[in-house]
Amino acid sequence: MHQRIVGVVIGLALAAPVFPQDPSPAKETEEPVRIEEEVTVSAGHSDRRIQDVPLRVEVVDREEIEEKALMTPGSVAMLLGETTGLRVQTTAPTTGAANVRIQGLRGRYSLVLSDGLPLYGVEGGSLNLLQVPPLDLGQVEIVKGAASALYGPSALGGVINLVSQRPAGRQRQALVNLSTQEAADATAWIAEPPRGQWSGSLLTSFHGQRRQDLDDDGWSDLPSFARGVLRPRAFWTDGAGRSLFLTAGTMAENRDGGTEEGRVAPDGRPFAQDLDSRRADAGLVGRFALNPSLLLSARGSFTWRRERRAFGDALERGDRTAGFGEVVLGGTAGRHAWLFGTAGQADAYDARDLPALDYTFTTAAFFAQDEVRLGSLVALGLSARIDHHGEYGTLTSPRASLLYRPAEGWTTRASAGTGFFAPTPFLEETEETGLSRLQPLSGLVAERARSASADVGFKKGRFEWNGTVFASRVEGAAQRRPADPETFAVVNADLPIRTWGLEFLARFKVERFTLLLTHSYTRSTEENPEAPGARRDVPLTPSHVTSLNAIWEGETWGIGFEAYYTGRQALDLNPYRSEGRAYVLLGTLLQKQFGRTRAFLNLENVGNVRQTRFDPLLLPARGADGRWTVDAWAPLDGFVANGGLRVTF
Repeated sequence: MHQRIVGVVIGLALAAPVFPQDPSPAKETEEPVRIEEEVTVSAGHSDRRIQDVPLRVEVVDREEIEEKALMTPGSVAMLLGETTGLRVQTTAPTTGAANVRIQGLRGRYSLVLSDGLPLYGVEGGSLNLLQVPPLDLGQVEIVKGAASALYGPSALGGVINLVSQRPAGRQRQALVNLSTQEAADATAWIAEPPRGQWSGSLLTSFHGQRRQDLDDDGWSDLPSFARGVLRPRAFWTDGAGRSLFLTAGTMAENRDGGTEEGRVAPDGRPFAQDLDSRRADAGLVGRFALNPSLLLSARGSFTWRRERRAFGDALERGDRTAGFGEVVLGGTAGRHAWLFGTAGQADAYDARDLPALDYTFTTAAFFAQDEVRLGSLVALGLSARIDHHGEYGTLTSPRASLLYRPAEGWTTRASAGTGFFAPTPFLEETEETGLSRLQPLSGLVAERARSASADVGFKKGRFEWNGTVFASRVEGAAQRRPADPETFAVVNADLPIRTWGLEFLARFKVERFTLLLTHSYTRSTEENPEAPGARRDVPLTPSHVTSLNAIWEGETWGIGFEAYYTGRQALDLNPYRSEGRAYVLLGTLLQKQFGRTRAFLNLENVGNVRQTRFDPLLLPARGADGRWTVDAWAPLDGFVANGGLRVTF
């Protein structure tokens, strides 16, 4: 129940080109960044200490992933939501859809990658986190703040890269789990050792849950769902600096919510809110060492997603496809580690029932980066990107990062950058209300952001801490506003989103015991869409979030305890209250090893905090935008116990 915070050098993408001081074909270049107890990073030929690199990336290691895989085997939502500065926010309580906010910015600005590839689309969708099982992940890498200079237009708020485990030998793992909320999970991961120049892995899983009406008001507080996932991966290397990584995946899920069978909404009629989704994707990464100090890399992906949504009598069907390709040349020269490259991206939506909302966006880009060592104590990273968007024109995105080590054990970093985002119909509000009441997009300009952060870290012996201050400003943010009594329009806000805050982390580890304390403060304001020209607090952004984690690991057993405090937060369109109450969540995880079998029992939200114990989830009358529920500002499931077995064979 703890995370290690480390810095790594990132090239254009977290799992794409990463350039060391001396890249060599004698090392297999497809190996991922490795985090060891000495807190070093290894890429290509040489190991590098984290104190030597300017760009700060927070890494959730395999130990943390394994623990969260026991708590929520079907998704990475809890894994990310319990990371400092990240908040997993439910966007549609009826279907359970959620996205991740990075340092207070809305989830659509968060780019989620898989092994450096946008396999889940080109922007932060509200079901992706719930449809990715964590069993095969090796680590999770997080870049906070405007990162368009490194990752393109979808990374206005930051990047989350889910890095899979690489086969190190024959591995077989299976996990089965049951929950008191009538949920079940069955996941298997198989890894094959190298056979000649090839190795591979396969992840397959099934997850399901029955509908729950915990407050007996006739409306489902938790939806039912059934989901299947299949993902094979293949790895090839010739041992001389050339490698290929291939991945493909498919997912099918049906979610059902709304009124319970035989029950009705307050208007006296039943209301179904269902969401069926299908996804297929494929991607590749190739790396080719041209000489000991020059590396050519290429990566590409294609994603298709089909959704069928039912909002009462309204039916919305649509296909969304995304393609991505990139070529990068990089190398080293003296104190410099440089790269430059070109990329192309396409995003298209075919709304079968609402053709006026169809769109096709294409983007072509050129980028460059240079990292230079200015003596033994200072490193500077500079990057810039030029994107030409078919709808929103040509935009530039520079970024700079600086590292300074003032004394032994101390590390300071500062970073500043800009980014942009291409508005689409998919806002957080439309996840709950659908698109049928939305007017066609017209007259919009790209959203532009500026962000900056600075942090100070110290580590000595068993103790380490890190403090960060951050700020961002988003100009022209897309907002949904009433156009007439029955429809809504998406417009660019006149006033910017202003966000700033602080993060703090302290960790103490002695032998088998680890104690972790984190705290974040976030202040975020935006233009009020109900009163243009006036500002308001951004809804669903708690000002204070604090966590305390303690874990004891024996040779064959382990016990962990966690406590999370969430402060007050502004609410929107909620007739019961304008501000959410502060609350504390308590949990504990027990594990016991029996040979190759690990038994586990997880108790989540022991105090049974549940939003419907304070106020109803259901509105007294249907909202003007078509919704029947208020936003989720507290847990909807209450106390949950889950347990099962994890077997390695």
